[in-house]
Amino acid sequence: MTRFVRILRDAVVGVSMLLLALLIVAKLEKDNEVRVSGVFDVVDGDTLSSRDGRLRLSGIDAPELGQVCQDKGRDWPCGQSARQALAAMMASAAITCAGAARDRYDRLLVVCKAATADLNAQMVRTGMAVAYGAYEAEEGMARDGQIGLWSGSFERPDDFRRRQGLAEEGLESEGLLSILKGILHW
Repeated sequence: MTRFVRILRDAVVGVSMLLLALLIVAKLEKDNEVRVSGVFDVVDGDTLSSRDGRLRLSGIDAPELGQVCQDKGRDWPCGQSARQALAAMMASAAITCAGAARDRYDRLLVVCKAATADLNAQMVRTGMAVAYGAYEAEEGMARDGQIGLWSGSFERPDDFRRRQGLAEEGLESEGLLSILKGILHW
């Protein structure tokens, strides 16, 4: 065999092994998924509380409760508005939240749905939260439509927390790292 063929064969085997490992991790995550339904208390625009503990809506970041944004030169309490928007969505129908990974504060990272509607996506689409690792298309729609946060000027929630010296809200990479943490937690 020529050297090129051996290198190509080794690369194909390596990529195949990596894909197989990722499939196994995905399967284990799906098996480890926790589903929560029932009554939820809305803590802020991206955090819920239930009898099962605290839940963090994954892939999004909403303004902090005390955060103020500008719309047409006027201040508006965007953090409170985000909380109210999420509360209205949570009250509209039977809600189920599901996730497998946890953040550093041990909050379950979840996607919440009312029937088939993804509430995480809806928070971003309506401009009440920004994309944080997911939902970039929804953020683009809100930005293009200049709705919610995008109707004026605002500071991204993570920048606001950093500037205010507030503790990080447990936002971590929700990609492969959180999957691996979920496996270790399992």
